[in-house]
Amino acid sequence: MSNLENQNNESLQRAELHRKIWAIADNVRGAVDGWDFKQYILGILFYRFISENITEFFNNAEHEAGDLDFDYADLSDEEAERDFRPGTVEDKGFFILPSELFVNVCKDARTNENLNTDLANIFKAIEGSAVGYPSEDDIKGLFEDVDTKSNRLGGNVPEKNKRLADILTGIAEINFGEFQKNDIDAFGDAYEYLISNYASNAGKSGGEFFTPQTVSKLLARIVMDGKTSINKVYDPTCGSGSLLLQMKKQFEEHIIDEGFFGQEINMTNFNLARMNMFLHNVNYNNFSIKRGDTLLQPQHKDEKPFDAIVSNPPYSIKWIGDADPTLINDERFAPAGKLAPKSYADYAFILHSLSYLSSKGRAAIVCFPGIFYRKGAEKTIRQYLVDNNFIDCVIQLPENLFFGTSIATCILVMAKNKTENKILFIDASKEFKKETNNNILEQKNIDTIVEEFRNREEKEYFSRYVPVEEIVENDYNLSVSTYVEKEDTREKIDIVVLNREIEETVKKIDELRASINEIVKELEDE
Repeated sequence: MSNLENQNNESLQRAELHRKIWAIADNVRGAVDGWDFKQYILGILFYRFISENITEFFNNAEHEAGDLDFDYADLSDEEAERDFRPGTVEDKGFFILPSELFVNVCKDARTNENLNTDLANIFKAIEGSAVGYPSEDDIKGLFEDVDTKSNRLGGNVPEKNKRLADILTGIAEINFGEFQKNDIDAFGDAYEYLISNYASNAGKSGGEFFTPQTVSKLLARIVMDGKTSINKVYDPTCGSGSLLLQMKKQFEEHIIDEGFFGQEINMTNFNLARMNMFLHNVNYNNFSIKRGDTLLQPQHKDEKPFDAIVSNPPYSIKWIGDADPTLINDERFAPAGKLAPKSYADYAFILHSLSYLSSKGRAAIVCFPGIFYRKGAEKTIRQYLVDNNFIDCVIQLPENLFFGTSIATCILVMAKNKTENKILFIDASKEFKKETNNNILEQKNIDTIVEEFRNREEKEYFSRYVPVEEIVENDYNLSVSTYVEKEDTREKIDIVVLNREIEETVKKIDELRASINEIVKELEDE
């Protein structure tokens, strides 16, 4: 399929998704706050897809065995318990009875007087199906944010049931086809869309956690460029999991031997990330998403090192820093000799990623531009990274790519196996397509950046491959603008032509003055 066809498919799928979500919003608007609404949409979207996923799992097995008319949704719960539950949780990580399936709950959603209670019990049963199994931690709390008994849905049970039925039937009408084959990250796209339209408090509640799909694609392409296989991929601040999923979507042909690993501090986004893994057919035994503070409570010490690390950590947030004297002895931070400032945790995330990176791996991290030129401890850490030849590339991205911030972010690429003591600087600030609200990276923009990253052929106004000696001379400044000259787009002025025009103008002024003097003299003589 061509890039153009892919883009058209993406546009069509997004349009369908957004149209349906808007229709659901119209039905529940006024009853549910925009931010709370997001949780119900995403939770019930997840419910639909795991229902379809387990149904397809059973149906495919029976069809292959010769029973072409079999449909798990038509089975009785008793038959399912007897014939299908055994061994399923070990394979799938969870189990859902036929009566609990999304499609069957939707059938009488409008008339079910116990809908809100039934849904709560179903969600509890799905999570409970994993108790005592290896998947328990992956399933636990997935529906925690979908409170079907909340007064936010309505003041009484009939009102709650009506809102829930509106959401259920609305989601049932969305035609995704085979979900895992969609060109868009539908779940992540729904998340972004809901945030952008309803989350007035997104800054404090989670708007910063979503990485646009096109940026995720670029990071995935960079960390995998030139590689045929990796052991595993890690995102230390994984949000809703969009970066990890792009690794899966972009590199199906590559072997990611040990799966997908991530950590997230925000409970809602932790749940979303785990949902997202399931929704994209990543089995529970092929991912490990943990909750906790990555800087203070890292959860994947036993799984490191990682061949690929992708991350969009929160920009310049506060952390405890040197207020905790033990941190300077942490194996992640000690080699640099300085901790990231308490007001700017950026380099704490960077050093954490470096520590978890394998000797043959590559890390691509979205960064706030200020970290590349600020002084103090950040300069000391930059010096450590440069002197040890860990920095491979710095890419200046266009402004206004991310929801919630218009700043032009950068990508820092690190590696431990560099053969040249040089750093590539790419000014990609003009590589974008302008859309209504945000700029986006088109496929051609991504290809241009990755091609330069691979080939390292210096191009005027776009890229330079700079020896470390020059960086030392510039006091370890890593700003792209320090090394890549900006093209002067101002109109060029021919000074010879300008002087000639000035001379002619002066001559005309002199002639005009002479004429005025003549007129004045004639008037005086009269």
